[in-house]
Amino acid sequence: MGNSMQIPIVHCDVAIIGGGPAGLAAATQLKKQGIKSVIVIEREQDAGGIPRHCGHFPFGMREFYRVLTGPSYARKLVQRAIKFGVDIRVKHTVVKIEETHLQVTSPEGMSEIIAQRIIIATGVREKPRSARAVSGERPLAVTSVGALQSMIYLKNNIPFVKPVIIGSELVSFSSIWTCVVSGIRPVAMLEETKRILARKPLNWMPRIFRIPLHYNTELVEIIGKDRVTGVRVKNKSGQIQEIICDGVVLSGQFLPESSLMRISGIDVDTHSGGPIIDQFGRCSNPKVFATGNLLRPVETAGWCWREGTNLGDWVAKDLKIGLPPASKGICISIKTPLIKLVVPQVIQLPYKSKDGMNQLQIRFSQPCKGQLVVRCDGEVIWQKNISSRAERRILIPLKAFENITGHSQVALDFQSFNSD
Repeated sequence: MGNSMQIPIVHCDVAIIGGGPAGLAAATQLKKQGIKSVIVIEREQDAGGIPRHCGHFPFGMREFYRVLTGPSYARKLVQRAIKFGVDIRVKHTVVKIEETHLQVTSPEGMSEIIAQRIIIATGVREKPRSARAVSGERPLAVTSVGALQSMIYLKNNIPFVKPVIIGSELVSFSSIWTCVVSGIRPVAMLEETKRILARKPLNWMPRIFRIPLHYNTELVEIIGKDRVTGVRVKNKSGQIQEIICDGVVLSGQFLPESSLMRISGIDVDTHSGGPIIDQFGRCSNPKVFATGNLLRPVETAGWCWREGTNLGDWVAKDLKIGLPPASKGICISIKTPLIKLVVPQVIQLPYKSKDGMNQLQIRFSQPCKGQLVVRCDGEVIWQKNISSRAERRILIPLKAFENITGHSQVALDFQSFNSD
């Protein structure tokens, strides 16, 4: 980049890309640790992330020891960060990272930020219709949950009154609440598998609001030219049914917002879709770190806040005394398609339980029962009987890695399983 175009240049200790719970938590913790100059770069007009759109409970129990709505929670995160001296720059977008230089655009034009360390906390996005292979025209009133909540809570716009909700992840049930409090009455909720993907008690929510929940049912076509007039769905036996509705909410199926990392040459994991990191959240560029839902889709705001807080401590330590070298890591390989992803993907050796993350996070791609196994150079170093639904968070203690040395090969496998 450089100064050939006479663009403004700003220097700081840490630049954080993304002003959601993880990014704001990391920024606040860095300031608590005595790091002088911390800048948060947020492309929206307000910081706070996805909770700004979620006008329902519960948020904030870990962070503020009280139950808050999403917007109240987001405001408190921003206020706390500002109180500790974090510089939050909204309506700013990072278009590229080169080493520790950030090329930034804003309403004022181009600028450059040069940081000693960079944290990327850009979160996730819902899979759009174009990536879901749903046939039909392109009528109005087809939206994601995030877009729906933005329309209702930020713009006071009601896009439909009788939509169909596609999916049963936690965010899908959030969309039910958003609809109900806005006077919208969903006519159906569709799930392709035989049970919901969110935690089981939530399957009562559609019943409470008299919304039919159809299992083993797939959306195959959206009907309507100018606006949605209905959908065609297919059940497990292949029968096609038409449901009359005036909108479609495509929920879940999140993807990490990792386009900036790809543009900037930072290694991205083929399994999670997020960056490849070590136990300190450090990326392939060792001066760039990542945290929050960018690591894997998708966790709660509270979980991301805790990840961001921890990362703030590790980045502060890196600036003060340095972290262990980033060149002595072992990669963790996945040996079965039943395991969807693992985070982190690299462990720096020798592993010490007080340094960095203390657990591996994995997800299954489908419901599984059996034995989860970790092998090092072919020998079992950890195993546990597991019964899990798809997309559930499973944690493996990294303490099992304390005796690993040298150029070992570590693999995750799942044996003697029965899918249901």
